[in-house]
Amino acid sequence: MENHLKALDYSVLQQCIHCGMCLTACPTYDETLKETSSPRGRIAMMRAVADDEFEVTAGFSREMYFCLGCLACQSVCPANVNYSELIENARAEVRRVQGGSFLGSLVLNKIFTSRSRIRMLARMLRLYEKSGLQFLLRKTGLIRLLGRRLAELELMAPAIQDDFTAEGTFPASGKRRFRVGLLAGCIQDMAFADVNRDTIEVLQANGCEVVIPSGQQCCGSLHGHNGERKTARRLARANLNAFAPDSLDAVIVNSAGCGSFMKHYDRLLEDDPAWQGRARNWSAKVKDISEFLVEIGFRKPVARPSEKIRATYHDACHLCHGQKIRQQPRDILRSIPALELVELGESEWCCGSAGVYNITHPELAMKLLERKMRNIGDSGAQVVASGNPGCTIQLRYGEARAGLALSVEHPVTLLAKAYRLESGAVGVESACRR
Repeated sequence: MENHLKALDYSVLQQCIHCGMCLTACPTYDETLKETSSPRGRIAMMRAVADDEFEVTAGFSREMYFCLGCLACQSVCPANVNYSELIENARAEVRRVQGGSFLGSLVLNKIFTSRSRIRMLARMLRLYEKSGLQFLLRKTGLIRLLGRRLAELELMAPAIQDDFTAEGTFPASGKRRFRVGLLAGCIQDMAFADVNRDTIEVLQANGCEVVIPSGQQCCGSLHGHNGERKTARRLARANLNAFAPDSLDAVIVNSAGCGSFMKHYDRLLEDDPAWQGRARNWSAKVKDISEFLVEIGFRKPVARPSEKIRATYHDACHLCHGQKIRQQPRDILRSIPALELVELGESEWCCGSAGVYNITHPELAMKLLERKMRNIGDSGAQVVASGNPGCTIQLRYGEARAGLALSVEHPVTLLAKAYRLESGAVGVESACRR
């Protein structure tokens, strides 16, 4: 199998001009002050591997996975280095040379390659929650017998919802303006199916017929970001088949990490002549829900409650750095009469979730979370909006640890509740709090 870094267009490896602008934006460099833990340092190692001057050692592997993949470096880079492509190929090279762990490979290549298996796992977790076993383990303290780290992970895990995302076609309310597909997602489908339902409701209210095809699979972002590019390509092809993007005006995503990856199916499948045309069409049509709503001129809520709730917005890394979407979620939040939006200090600094980073690198992930929660506390907000399920899980865990009275919600959920407020279906408090 070909060296993944050698297979890259060499100009991509040469883009870095070693200016160091990325250093102050990088959370791992900020933590360690080590050159090897910076984007510039990692790129130097990648180029050395491509030039056969350096081997894929344990140290190389450690640095490639110590990177959060937050892409903050891309936002400040004057040379427009495509760090996302570089880190994905570097991790793929680590996998090629060293292989992956049994458990990691099982999760990525067996469970998260099948929606039916993902939902089976979700049902097992839901049984654990509903049976009373979870309550018993937590209440008695027996959960600590799992060890400190596993006990912490169990507390961090989101609740599995009673219903998964429905599949099929959902008609527009009134005259149809657009026909769009919606990615149900993996964690989104298991733990945030209510956000998917809110997304459907908001799209319908804005003249969209929404299609959720049953044949869709995981978007492949977990696999691509962790070096399993072959599996990611297989999942991308499955989604191209399921959604038939030629028949849609847009493919809507409400998960920042999924959207960032799906917008690059064209790059993922560029060497596959049978799929590259469809992949280019797909990438052009993938839209974050906030991006799409602002683009089509969404209907602004009109109900004006007598009281307002203070809210702030956390920029998910793969939304602001990966997709360059910053203003659109704020436009949606500012349109909601029940909210007073205040800016969050260091809003673009990673919260520490970063896919599975809070599992693989818990110490730094918790430091980043504590920093984020301090900023949220300073904002005085009662509601925190975030456009990514991983961030929501991390922030809700931070809320519980810090003892803050917060509600962490997706912007589209807050908009859906504002629409419901117009009809008197909910009160102002439930319109802004979970």
